[in-house]
Parts: sequence; structure tokens; C-alpha cells
Amino acid sequence: MEDETGQKEQESVDTAEGSDDAEAKDDAQAIDQASAPSDSLWYRRARTAALVLAVTLVLWLLFTWITWPDVAALREDDPRTTAFIEMYGEARRDAGESDAVAWQFVPYDRISVNLKRAVVASEDTEFFFHDGFSTHEVKEALKKAIREGEAPRGASTITQQVAKNLWLTPRRSLTRKLREAILTRQLEKHLSKQRILDLHLNIAEFGPGIYGAEAASRHYFGIPASDLSPRQGAMLAAGLPRPKRWNPASDGQHYRASVERILNVQKQLQYLDSYIGSSEPGAIGVRPPQVPAPAP
Repeated sequence: MEDETGQKEQESVDTAEGSDDAEAKDDAQAIDQASAPSDSLWYRRARTAALVLAVTLVLWLLFTWITWPDVAALREDDPRTTAFIEMYGEARRDAGESDAVAWQFVPYDRISVNLKRAVVASEDTEFFFHDGFSTHEVKEALKKAIREGEAPRGASTITQQVAKNLWLTPRRSLTRKLREAILTRQLEKHLSKQRILDLHLNIAEFGPGIYGAEAASRHYFGIPASDLSPRQGAMLAAGLPRPKRWNPASDGQHYRASVERILNVQKQLQYLDSYIGSSEPGAIGVRPPQVPAPAP
């Protein structure tokens, strides 16, 4: 009798425990069911976002590949226009004004060595020795900004400026800087230093609607670019960082000081002529015994 009573009590305990386990399982299932929609929604959103990102990246790469310029073609072909000339024309048309520009691309040997020397001395003293990028120019731009009390400008090398003027925009963004860096390396890879300088002198803006050395020389001095004197070359070079404000038609104190500084720097960089006149201006990294720093 006692055994039967004990057995019944044990069965009651087992039944109670089984009931508790069942309730626990039901609770767990309820929790899983409650959280499942949320987890599933998060997963779908994450998957959709990843898909959109992947498609966007593929489209951007495809667009970049289709529109990427043929840099190597510039070894023989002169550009017919530039990104900056096109932007200038568009802005003029939007304002209801004429989009005509003064621009004439001339051969390298029809540009005075006085301007070539002045531009290198002013903008990129290490031009013939770097691979497209120069920390020296960044430091000099910062010094110049402090000296003139303005935001730093002109820290780009000549090669970077060619890439920007030909194909890019002034808008600052990560993708634009990436394109600029790649194009800069390609310019250095496919073109000689002389050709890069040739392009820069022929497409740079020297004033509102005035592009290239030939147009600038005739506009400001009434002479071809081949006849520029050392001072005239320095006057044109001094305006390149701020062509809409600084040019031979202006008479600002900082502009005049920049002209004199360029003339002084040229005296310290007499070795430039041997590189400027060479079709292949020497190997990167092969420097003169000492490269004088620009005058303060």
C-alpha cells in the first residue's frame, strides 16, 4: 500500500516537472517566434543594403572604365579642350554671356625658357625629381599661406595640376582625389617630364577666360610666348595659384612680392635649364648635388 502511495506521489512529481518543462519550451518558442520577425527583417535590410552597395560599386567602376581618358595618347596628341575650359564655358552660358575663351596650344619650343623656368621655380621646384607627388610643395604652400595670411593653395605638383585641369573639377571629394592620384601616376608613367610641363603651360588658366602661355602672353604683353622676358615670365607664373585675382593686370602687394620671389628663386635653380631643354629630363630621384630651397 505504501509502495502504491509512493508511486503515485512520484508520478505526480514527474507530471508536474513535465508540465513545467512543457511550459518552459512553450515560453522559449514564444520568445523565438516573437524575435524571429525582427531578426528576419534586420537580415533582409542588411542584405538589401549590401546588394545596393555592390551594384553601385559595379556601376561606378563601369562608368569610370568607360570614361577613363587615354593618357598615353597625349604623347603625340594635344588636347582639344579641358575640364576647366568646359566648366568656364558652361558658367558663362548659364549667365547668358559669351563662352568664348582665349586659348592657343603651341609647341613646347615656342614657349620661352623664361616662363618654363619661372613656373617650375614658382610651383614645383622638385618637378624633375619626384614621381608626381611632393611633400616639399605641401610644406612650401603652408609657409606661403602663413606669410600671406590666407588659406593654403598651390600645394599640388605640376603633374597633379595637369591631371586636374584636363579631366577633373575643383570639387573636393574622396573619389576625385583618388582619380587625381591615379591619373597623376599614369601621366608620370606614360609621358616625359618635358611633355607634362608642355601640357601645363598650354592649359593652365592665366586669367578669366585666358588659357595657356600663348594667349596669356598676347593678352597681357602683346607678344608671343616665345618672346617673354625673365620678368614677364615671372609675372605670368606668379598668377597661376590665383589667376582670377593675380595676373599682370593686377597690382596687389602680395602679387608683386611673389614676382620678385620667383625671380630670386630662379637664380638659385640655375640647373633647371639643362632639364627644361631635354626631351627626357633625367631619371626620377637623380638630383643635383644640392637643390637650393626657395628664398623666404
